[in-house]
Amino acid sequence: MELDLFDETGKITEEQTKMVKTLLEFAGSHINLPEDTEMSVTFVDNAAIQVINRDYRGKDQPTDVISFAMEDEVPDEVAINFDLLDEKMPRNIGDIIISVDKTAEQASDYGHSFDRELGFLALHGFLHLNGYDHMEEAEEKVMFDLQKEILDAYGLER
Repeated sequence: MELDLFDETGKITEEQTKMVKTLLEFAGSHINLPEDTEMSVTFVDNAAIQVINRDYRGKDQPTDVISFAMEDEVPDEVAINFDLLDEKMPRNIGDIIISVDKTAEQASDYGHSFDRELGFLALHGFLHLNGYDHMEEAEEKVMFDLQKEILDAYGLER
């Protein structure tokens, strides 16, 4: 998987960047993502994620993680079937935006490490990019069970 990570805060260490990268690569293998899958993760502060949340979700408040899935269907947009293209193209599944400030707040609130919360949020966003959701009770169970399974198998337990 090609994974681009961007830290707009200057607060994410090299070790944390490596942990997020290896966790998401592990998760990609766990759900059998093709090797040529591409995505990005950007670390921002509360002010930046509040603007994104307001502009794209209509909620004028900071949040912990936002996922922009490239394969989500949008009304009045023509879907592209990449399988029909002559040339094999990498599959870009989208972008994840994580608030470093919210990560620290929630780690403190939940009584676990910043790294555990950062990994959880990255994985949560990653699963959204891959079609998992938690709007309905049955979907939530599937997504949250998979989150726990991957975090435990990776060794990032609560």
